Parts: sequence; structure tokens; C-alpha cells
Amino acid sequence: MTKKLKIGIIGCGGIANGKHLPSLSKLAEVELVAFCDIEIEKAQRAADKYGAEGAMVTADYQEVIANEQIEVIHVLTPNDSHAEITIAALEAGKHVNCEKPMAKTAEAARRMYEASLKSDKKLTISYQNRFRADSKYLKQACEDGELGEIYYAKAHAIRRRAVPTWGVFLDEEKQGGGPLIDIGTHALDLTLYMMNNYEPEVVLGQAFHKLSSRENAANAWGPWDPEKFKVEDSAVGMIKMKNGAMIALEASWALNNLEVDEAKCTLCGTEGGADMKDGLRINGEKYGKLFTNHIDTNMAGVAFYDGESESEADVEMKTWVQCILNDEEPVVKPKEALVVSEILEAIYESAKTGKAVYFD
Repeated sequence: MTKKLKIGIIGCGGIANGKHLPSLSKLAEVELVAFCDIEIEKAQRAADKYGAEGAMVTADYQEVIANEQIEVIHVLTPNDSHAEITIAALEAGKHVNCEKPMAKTAEAARRMYEASLKSDKKLTISYQNRFRADSKYLKQACEDGELGEIYYAKAHAIRRRAVPTWGVFLDEEKQGGGPLIDIGTHALDLTLYMMNNYEPEVVLGQAFHKLSSRENAANAWGPWDPEKFKVEDSAVGMIKMKNGAMIALEASWALNNLEVDEAKCTLCGTEGGADMKDGLRINGEKYGKLFTNHIDTNMAGVAFYDGESESEADVEMKTWVQCILNDEEPVVKPKEALVVSEILEAIYESAKTGKAVYFD
């Protein structure tokens, strides 16, 4: 019998049950052997549904880290505890998959990165949008030089009215911010990944608290409590990279805007452009004429195909497990995720001070 990779889950809330656990449970190569949550009932429910026989259930994450049979830990807790748990797990000799963003602060993210360098174990941050079919196609096009030098980009994370009213999403102390650090982080990660550019020079940003004070506001998940809405409702940033490239980042949970896009990017290069506005579109010039190619990145309409396509979470978890088993580098590298956190923090700092933030 093939030995299975033993995984412990720390944090058994929405992201665990909505993404990590369903996808991990499909993999024959893994065994979910420990479940931890400060609300132990959540840990027990997750263990009952996804756990191996006799799986550990605890409210103390240190018990999971101390368990010698566990080889991999998924850190799925609020942002303010990512660094503490991840660093402890790496120091205990575990591979770690930590949910995005890397940490609440850039300083905490930097400590995670440094801990990963000292460890011989792998650390990745769970940016699942890299694993979408359209993202994978576009990344290959960028690597093949189809767009040339990408010198201007937009990172889109816009919701018209979809404020998450549960958990700690509205708690600045726990999360570090609102839509910018929650969904803007996905859009920025995707954009930097496509550009393969992780050298920011200067950032100017603004965060808005314009709609959060509304009583009984229309919202996808019901009205929010203005008294609990302690984070921004939208934010924007302009990022100049050291090579002169520019990125415009926009993020909102609530904005009077009909152009709703989340975890998408627009790229403008010397040889062509691309966007994810209406599916994946690649544009350019050929034989003296302009063209726009609409790329079909799903299997729909293929006569011989009879099955379900994998979700990005499925692809992400399978890729992560294989990178451990085959001793390969993870797709999302900790240094890349650190730069995302540094830029996000710079936007928040710029919003507070009214000044541009320069990088060394």
C-alpha cells in the first residue's frame, strides 16, 4: 500500500470547507489526520466529514504542530495568526500551505519568508486563481512572448455590492483591512505573476469609507452592520515598477460601478494585449490589421468529452501535493507572495498619510 501524505488542518471555517477540504479529500495521495479550530465544534464537523479514522480534533494548534506523523499543515485562520502558526509549523519540520494573503502585515510576511529559507520544507500561499484555465493559458502566452514587454496593467477586484458580513471580514484588527487585502490581493498576485515583475519602486493609493456607514444597504449577503464595518469599502492604488511599468489596482466590496470583475487582469504589451473581461481575449496587430482572439479555455462543446472539469481549487491542491511528493518548487513562491503583501501595505500607508510610498 502506497504511503499517504498526512495533512493537518488549522482553521475549519469557510475557506477550509469551501475550498481546501473538498479538494484535498479527492486526492488518493493524502490523508486528513488532524483538525483544529478555536471553536472545536467546527473542527469536529470537519473531521466527521473529511477526516481519516481516529483523526485528531483539537482547539490548540500547537497540538497539531507537535504531532510527529503530520507532514503538511494548512493554515486557514484569520490573517493576524498566519505568521505565528506558519513559522511554528515550518520550525517543526512541516510543509505549509497558508491561505492568502500571506499575513496581516508585510513585516509578518517577511518573517514567514525568512523562516521558509531556514527550513528545508516548502511554503506556499493559496492564490488559487493562478490555477484557473484562463490564467494558465495567459501565463503561457506571456512566457512565450506573445504580448512582448508588458508595461501597463490593471488588476481588477470589483464587486458592486457583495460585502462579506460573517466571520471577521469587517474586523480590521483581525484582517488588516477590507477588500484590498481580501480580494485585491488575488488580482494583484495574478497581475504580477503574468508580468513576472516583482520589483516595485513607488506606490500611491487611497482607501474609501464612503458606503460602509449606510443602514440597511442592499448587499448580496444581507445588510451589514455599520458599527462593525471597520475596514475600507473600496480602495485603489497606482504602482510603478522599477523598470517603468505601471499597474492600476482597484478593489471593492461596495462600489457604484457596473463593471464587476474579480481576480482578473488587463495586460498591455509591446506586441499585444490581453484581458479577462469577456472570457480570455488576446489582441494584437498582424499584416497591418488589428485582431482580437477569444480563447475558449473550457471543454464545453467537445463531442467526445464526457466529464466534469476540475475547479481551480482542485488543480491547486493536486499541484501542491505533487510538488511535495516530487520535491518540486511550489507554483506560488513565498517571495512572490511577500511582494504582494508589501505593495498592499504600501497602498494602505499611502492612503493614511496622503503621500507616495517608496521602496528601497
